[in-house]
Amino acid sequence: MALEVESSSRTSKWKYRVFVSFRGKDTRDGFTEHLYAALQRQRIQTFRENNNEELRTSDQQLLAIVILSPNYANSTSCLDELRKIVESKGSPGMILPVFYGVDPFDVRHQKGTFAQAFRKHEERFNGNKEKVQKWRDALKFVAQLRGCSSQHR
Repeated sequence: MALEVESSSRTSKWKYRVFVSFRGKDTRDGFTEHLYAALQRQRIQTFRENNNEELRTSDQQLLAIVILSPNYANSTSCLDELRKIVESKGSPGMILPVFYGVDPFDVRHQKGTFAQAFRKHEERFNGNKEKVQKWRDALKFVAQLRGCSSQHR
């Protein structure tokens, strides 16, 4: 995977920037770690982990890789991150979904573990249905994009 964007810096002709959104419980020690290492070997500046500094910079990233895994929608942090990604990127070429151990159909239509997670969110955020609907909309948007799929479990 290579992104080529002209940099304004005179010291570097190309600049690569990627933000990876993932559910640590599902993929941190396996898939995400290997992806991160591969991007680093290609000298692609890659941000991961949910901390404030990286979240602030994520709005300026060239590409967001969203690793959708069975427990992704259980995390309100992941869903907030996803909503921000969709709102800031807005165009399909800027977001690459990876369906890791989940069927894209289940993500798109919020079936299986995604349905279970949203039932819990609807109960928990009963007074803020708009928040839950924004999460649903962001998930549907990303799930409709062309991406990579792995049924690895």
